[in-house]
Amino acid sequence: MSDTLATAATHVLEVKHSRFIVQATPATSPEAALAFLAQVADPEATHNCWAYRIGAEYRSSDDGEPSGTAGRPILAAIEGQGYDQVMAVVIRWYGGIKLGAGGLVRAYGGAAAECLRRAERRQLIAMRRLQLACPFNDIGAMHAALTATDAQKLDEIFDESGVRLLVSLPADRVDDLKTLLRDATRNRASLVEAQDP
Repeated sequence: MSDTLATAATHVLEVKHSRFIVQATPATSPEAALAFLAQVADPEATHNCWAYRIGAEYRSSDDGEPSGTAGRPILAAIEGQGYDQVMAVVIRWYGGIKLGAGGLVRAYGGAAAECLRRAERRQLIAMRRLQLACPFNDIGAMHAALTATDAQKLDEIFDESGVRLLVSLPADRVDDLKTLLRDATRNRASLVEAQDP
Protein backbone atom coordinates (compact mmCIF):
# COMPACT_ATOMS: atom_id res chain seq x y z
CA MET A 1 0.00 0.00 0.00
CA SER A 2 1.43 3.38 -0.96
CA ASP A 3 0.50 7.00 -0.35
CA THR A 4 -0.35 9.99 -2.45
CA LEU A 5 -0.44 13.65 -1.53
CA ALA A 6 -3.45 14.78 0.49
CA THR A 7 -3.22 18.16 -1.26
CA ALA A 8 -0.85 20.13 -3.46
CA ALA A 9 2.50 21.02 -1.87
CA THR A 10 5.22 23.60 -2.53
CA HIS A 11 8.86 23.96 -1.46
CA VAL A 12 11.51 26.58 -2.29
CA LEU A 13 15.27 25.97 -2.34
CA GLU A 14 18.11 28.30 -3.23
CA VAL A 15 21.48 26.87 -4.28
CA LYS A 16 24.32 29.21 -5.36
CA HIS A 17 21.86 31.93 -6.41
CA SER A 18 19.75 29.48 -8.47
CA ARG A 19 16.17 29.36 -7.22
CA PHE A 20 14.21 26.08 -7.30
CA ILE A 21 10.46 26.00 -6.66
CA VAL A 22 8.78 22.61 -6.35
CA GLN A 23 5.08 22.26 -7.13
CA ALA A 24 3.69 18.79 -6.38
CA THR A 25 0.15 17.49 -6.64
CA PRO A 26 -1.85 14.25 -6.55
CA ALA A 27 -2.58 13.02 -10.09
CA THR A 28 -4.71 10.01 -11.00
CA SER A 29 -3.80 9.95 -14.71
CA PRO A 30 -0.96 11.02 -17.03
CA GLU A 31 -3.38 13.54 -18.57
CA ALA A 32 -4.02 15.12 -15.14
CA ALA A 33 -0.26 15.23 -14.46
CA LEU A 34 0.46 17.00 -17.76
CA ALA A 35 -2.46 19.40 -17.22
CA PHE A 36 -0.87 20.36 -13.88
CA LEU A 37 2.46 20.93 -15.67
CA ALA A 38 0.74 23.26 -18.15
CA GLN A 39 -0.86 25.11 -15.24
CA VAL A 40 2.27 25.69 -13.09
CA ALA A 41 5.16 25.83 -15.61
CA ASP A 42 6.68 29.30 -15.83
CA PRO A 43 7.74 30.29 -19.36
CA GLU A 44 10.04 32.94 -17.81
CA ALA A 45 11.96 30.29 -15.83
CA THR A 46 15.22 28.78 -17.08
CA HIS A 47 13.87 25.20 -16.77
CA ASN A 48 10.58 23.49 -15.87
CA CYS A 49 11.66 19.93 -15.03
CA TRP A 50 9.17 17.30 -13.91
CA ALA A 51 8.30 13.69 -13.17
CA TYR A 52 5.22 11.67 -12.35
CA ARG A 53 4.48 8.16 -11.12
CA ILE A 54 0.95 6.80 -11.52
CA GLY A 55 0.85 3.06 -10.84
CA ALA A 56 3.13 1.37 -13.35
CA GLU A 57 3.28 4.51 -15.53
CA TYR A 58 6.00 7.09 -15.09
CA ARG A 59 7.63 9.83 -17.12
CA SER A 60 10.14 12.58 -16.51
CA SER A 61 11.71 15.52 -18.32
CA ASP A 62 15.02 17.35 -17.90
CA ASP A 63 13.64 20.31 -19.93
CA GLY A 64 17.04 21.27 -21.31
CA GLU A 65 19.17 20.41 -18.29
CA PRO A 66 21.95 17.84 -18.96
CA SER A 67 20.41 14.38 -19.47
CA GLY A 68 19.57 12.59 -16.23
CA THR A 69 20.24 15.56 -13.92
CA ALA A 70 16.68 16.72 -13.25
CA GLY A 71 13.73 14.52 -14.29
CA ARG A 72 15.16 11.24 -13.04
CA PRO A 73 16.20 12.67 -9.62
CA ILE A 74 12.67 14.10 -9.23
CA LEU A 75 11.19 10.67 -10.08
CA ALA A 76 13.63 9.04 -7.63
CA ALA A 77 12.39 11.44 -4.93
CA ILE A 78 8.76 10.46 -5.60
CA GLU A 79 9.62 6.76 -5.40
CA GLY A 80 12.00 7.19 -2.47
CA GLN A 81 9.28 8.85 -0.41
CA GLY A 82 6.90 5.95 -1.17
CA TYR A 83 4.46 7.95 -3.26
CA ASP A 84 2.17 6.94 -6.12
CA GLN A 85 -0.23 9.07 -8.18
CA VAL A 86 2.02 12.12 -7.79
CA MET A 87 3.27 14.78 -10.23
CA ALA A 88 6.18 17.02 -9.21
CA VAL A 89 7.40 20.03 -11.20
CA VAL A 90 10.66 21.75 -10.21
CA ILE A 91 10.98 25.22 -11.72
CA ARG A 92 14.52 26.67 -11.84
CA TRP A 93 15.72 30.21 -12.31
CA TYR A 94 19.45 30.20 -13.11
CA GLY A 95 21.49 32.33 -10.72
CA GLY A 96 24.71 32.71 -12.72
CA ILE A 97 26.80 30.01 -11.05
CA LYS A 98 27.00 26.57 -12.69
CA LEU A 99 26.14 23.72 -10.34
CA GLY A 100 27.65 20.86 -12.38
CA ALA A 101 25.89 17.55 -13.01
CA GLY A 102 26.21 16.34 -9.39
CA GLY A 103 24.99 19.67 -8.05
CA LEU A 104 21.96 19.61 -10.35
CA VAL A 105 21.06 16.05 -9.32
CA ARG A 106 21.31 17.03 -5.64
CA ALA A 107 19.35 20.25 -6.12
CA TYR A 108 16.48 18.82 -8.18
CA GLY A 109 16.23 15.54 -6.28
CA GLY A 110 16.76 17.17 -2.88
CA ALA A 111 14.19 19.92 -3.46
CA ALA A 112 11.57 17.41 -4.65
CA ALA A 113 12.31 15.00 -1.78
CA GLU A 114 12.07 17.77 0.84
CA CYS A 115 8.76 18.99 -0.63
CA LEU A 116 7.31 15.48 -0.53
CA ARG A 117 8.73 14.72 2.92
CA ARG A 118 6.99 17.79 4.39
CA ALA A 119 3.72 17.29 2.51
CA GLU A 120 0.58 15.85 4.03
CA ARG A 121 0.11 12.22 2.97
CA ARG A 122 -3.03 10.26 2.20
CA GLN A 123 -3.06 6.47 1.97
CA LEU A 124 -4.19 5.07 -1.36
CA ILE A 125 -6.92 2.49 -0.84
CA ALA A 126 -7.34 -0.19 -3.49
CA MET A 127 -10.98 -0.32 -4.55
CA ARG A 128 -12.96 -3.13 -6.21
CA ARG A 129 -16.14 -2.91 -8.27
CA LEU A 130 -18.72 -5.68 -7.82
CA GLN A 131 -22.09 -6.55 -9.30
CA LEU A 132 -24.61 -7.84 -6.79
CA ALA A 133 -28.06 -9.29 -7.31
CA CYS A 134 -30.75 -10.46 -4.89
CA PRO A 135 -34.51 -11.11 -4.73
CA PHE A 136 -36.82 -8.35 -3.46
CA ASN A 137 -37.13 -10.00 -0.02
CA ASP A 138 -33.37 -9.58 0.60
CA ILE A 139 -32.95 -5.93 -0.41
CA GLY A 140 -32.88 -4.71 3.22
CA ALA A 141 -30.23 -7.28 4.18
CA MET A 142 -28.16 -6.37 1.11
CA HIS A 143 -28.22 -2.65 1.94
CA ALA A 144 -27.23 -3.40 5.55
CA ALA A 145 -24.27 -5.48 4.32
CA LEU A 146 -23.18 -2.64 2.00
CA THR A 147 -23.26 -0.12 4.85
CA ALA A 148 -21.30 -2.45 7.14
CA THR A 149 -18.50 -2.85 4.56
CA ASP A 150 -18.19 0.81 3.43
CA ALA A 151 -19.49 -0.08 -0.04
CA GLN A 152 -20.69 2.75 -2.24
CA LYS A 153 -23.68 2.13 -4.52
CA LEU A 154 -22.89 3.23 -8.10
CA ASP A 155 -25.98 1.92 -9.88
CA GLU A 156 -29.25 0.14 -8.99
CA ILE A 157 -31.56 -1.65 -11.43
CA PHE A 158 -34.86 -3.33 -10.54
CA ASP A 159 -36.29 -6.12 -12.69
CA GLU A 160 -38.77 -8.98 -12.28
CA SER A 161 -36.29 -11.09 -10.27
CA GLY A 162 -35.25 -8.42 -7.78
CA VAL A 163 -32.48 -5.85 -7.71
CA ARG A 164 -29.05 -5.63 -9.33
CA LEU A 165 -26.45 -3.28 -7.91
CA LEU A 166 -23.08 -2.01 -9.02
CA VAL A 167 -20.94 -1.14 -5.99
CA SER A 168 -17.42 0.01 -5.18
CA LEU A 169 -15.70 -0.90 -1.93
CA PRO A 170 -12.24 -1.19 -0.40
CA ALA A 171 -10.59 -4.36 -1.73
CA ASP A 172 -9.86 -5.61 1.79
CA ARG A 173 -13.62 -5.59 2.62
CA VAL A 174 -14.78 -7.84 -0.27
CA ASP A 175 -14.54 -11.07 1.77
CA ASP A 176 -16.51 -9.44 4.62
CA LEU A 177 -19.25 -8.45 2.17
CA LYS A 178 -19.40 -11.99 0.74
CA THR A 179 -19.77 -13.47 4.22
CA LEU A 180 -22.42 -10.95 5.31
CA LEU A 181 -24.47 -11.49 2.15
CA ARG A 182 -24.22 -15.27 2.36
CA ASP A 183 -25.36 -15.30 6.00
CA ALA A 184 -28.07 -12.61 5.71
CA THR A 185 -29.68 -13.94 2.51
CA ARG A 186 -29.05 -17.67 2.94
CA ASN A 187 -26.99 -17.63 -0.26
CA ARG A 188 -29.75 -16.05 -2.36
CA ALA A 189 -27.58 -13.02 -3.23
CA SER A 190 -25.01 -13.32 -5.99
CA LEU A 191 -21.79 -11.35 -6.22
CA VAL A 192 -19.40 -11.12 -9.19
CA GLU A 193 -16.45 -8.91 -10.13
CA ALA A 194 -17.62 -6.01 -12.31
CA GLN A 195 -15.94 -5.23 -15.59
CA ASP A 196 -14.32 -1.81 -15.70
CA PRO A 197 -16.27 0.61 -17.88
